[in-house]
Amino acid sequence: MHINYLQISYWLVVAVMIVGIIGAVVPAIPGASLILIAIVTWGFASGSFVAIKIPLIVTIMVLVLSIGVDFLAGYLGAKKAGASKWGQIGAVVGLVLGFLGLLPTLPLGGPLLGMLLGPLLGAIIGEFIYRKDLFLAVRAGIGIVVGTLVGNLIQGLLAIAAVIVFLATTWSQVYGA
Repeated sequence: MHINYLQISYWLVVAVMIVGIIGAVVPAIPGASLILIAIVTWGFASGSFVAIKIPLIVTIMVLVLSIGVDFLAGYLGAKKAGASKWGQIGAVVGLVLGFLGLLPTLPLGGPLLGMLLGPLLGAIIGEFIYRKDLFLAVRAGIGIVVGTLVGNLIQGLLAIAAVIVFLATTWSQVYGA
């Protein structure tokens, strides 16, 4: 039985890209940057950087767009909900504390739950400290979280597009024309 190491390498690279797609949506897991690393790794494994030129360009564009989308979505969600800088700072602090397990909810749900609830709680606390109005604080917190979730969804779609371009441009290199 003949083992095709090129095909095995290809599917390992694709598996890393799938983790990159998940990372584009889930905070604290690398997203588009992991896909970029996988493409460069494929260039070395296949010995042909010409074959990855287009996916490389697309993924670099996706990486830049993802960074922009991340900031813009959070900002627009916060602005639409009337959040102040205090709410935005609170959301970031809440994300970090939730990820590190410093929120009381973590024994039940782990870091993922902490990363979801942390920004909401942090934004509400930050806004409440600033405005002293619980209703406005909750509204701002929800706006920040919704904006961030929409941004993560867009980043996930961009990551999927980058992987599709990679597959479309390299499939024939592995499996023939």
